[in-house]
Amino acid sequence: MRIQIITAGTTGSVMPYTGLGHRLLAEGHDVELVVHAKFAAQAGCCGLRVLPMAADPFEALIGVHSRLRGAGRSPGALLEFTRAAGRAAVALADAILEAADPKADLILLSSIAAPAGRAAARYHGVASMGVFLQPDAPTAAFSPCLTPLRGPSRWNRQRGRAVNAALDLCSAGVHRHLGRRLGLRGLSGGRLRRERERERWPIWHGFSPSLVPRPRDWRPGLDVAGYWWPHECPDWEPPSRLRDFLASGPPPVFAGFGSMMPGDPERLADLTVRALRLAGVRGVVQSGWAGLDARDDDVITVGTVPHHWLMPQTAAVVHHAGAGTTAAGLRAGVPAVPVPVFTDQPWWAARLVRAGAAPEAVPHRELTAERLAAALRRATGESVFARRAMALSGRLAREDGAGAVARAIAASA
Repeated sequence: MRIQIITAGTTGSVMPYTGLGHRLLAEGHDVELVVHAKFAAQAGCCGLRVLPMAADPFEALIGVHSRLRGAGRSPGALLEFTRAAGRAAVALADAILEAADPKADLILLSSIAAPAGRAAARYHGVASMGVFLQPDAPTAAFSPCLTPLRGPSRWNRQRGRAVNAALDLCSAGVHRHLGRRLGLRGLSGGRLRRERERERWPIWHGFSPSLVPRPRDWRPGLDVAGYWWPHECPDWEPPSRLRDFLASGPPPVFAGFGSMMPGDPERLADLTVRALRLAGVRGVVQSGWAGLDARDDDVITVGTVPHHWLMPQTAAVVHHAGAGTTAAGLRAGVPAVPVPVFTDQPWWAARLVRAGAAPEAVPHRELTAERLAAALRRATGESVFARRAMALSGRLAREDGAGAVARAIAASA
C-alpha cells in the first residue's frame, strides 16, 4: 500500500512515528512521513521517505507562551496567545492540505493533524486512520488528558465532552478556513467530530495499555496499540565527552525539558544544578529548545541524544512529562521526577506517580531547587521506585505497538 503518515508538533509528537513508519516499511508498504522541515533529516534516517512541511507554527507558539508566563492570565496576554494559536492553526491546516497525497491508499493522522488531514483525505477520496499519542475520546474511566487526572467517575464523560466542545469552539476559525479552501459549507469541529464517531473512524493509540488500559466504554474502532518507539539509527555515535562522563562515576540523573521553553533558561539551568548538588547526584542536562547551559564539576550539558541510549544509563530522569519523553523514561526502567509545564503534561505526570514510577510531580510553576532535590533524593534513594519502574519497563518490552497497527492495516486492505 501507499501510506502517508502526517504528524505535527514538537519532537515528542514526531519521533514515535519514525518507528511506526519503519515498521510499515519493513512490512512492504510504500511509506512517506510528513513532518516539519526541521525534523526532516532526523526523521528520514535509514531510508524512510520524508516530505517536509515548511510551516512550523509550534516553536513560535511555545515562544509566545513562554514570553507571556510573566504576564499571568491578564486579558492582554490571553488575547495575544489566542491570536498566536489561531495563526498557528491556520498555517498548519494549510501545510497539511498541501501535503496530503491524493494518490495514497491510506493516510495515517496524528491527533493534531487529524481535523485538517481527515478533511483533506475525504476530499481526495482517500481512506484515513487516526494514530494518536493521547486519548481524546470521552470515557468514564479517566478524566480528559487536558485536565487534572481523576479516577473513574461518571462525570468524566461530561468533562471529556466539555473539553472537546471547548477545543472545537477555539478552532472555529481554522475550520471555516478549511471549509473555504475545500469548498465545504458549514464545516466545524463539532461536525467533523460527529462524523468521526458516526462512521466509527478507526483510531489506534500509541501508548501502553499497562499505563493507560483501554476504557471499556469506548466504542469499537478505538484501540490501544502500545508505544511506537522512535527509530534507532545504527550509525549514531555518542559524543566522546558524554561517554567519558558516564564512565567516570556513578549513574547520573538526566534532566531535560525537551521542546518546552519554560521561562528564563539561565535561571532554570542554575536551579537544576543546585538541585543536583543538594541531592548529591551527578547530572546530564539536555539543552533542549530552552537552550539550557548547566555547568558544574559533576554536571555536563548535551544537545540531542537518543533517549533510548542515554536514559537506561541514568539513576533517574527529570523531564516535562510530554507523552514521548514519558514513554522513553518508562522504557528505560528508571524512576522519574516529572516537572509538567502545560497541556497534557500534568496528566502524564500524574500517571507516572500513580504507576509508582515517580515519587511526586513537581509542577514547573512550583519548581524550586529544594523541592526538586527532595524529589530526586526519594527517586534515587528509595528502591521501591526503581523496582516499579523496572517492572513496568519489562511489561512494555513485551508489547508490539507498531506491529498492532501494521496488522490492523493488513486486515483492512
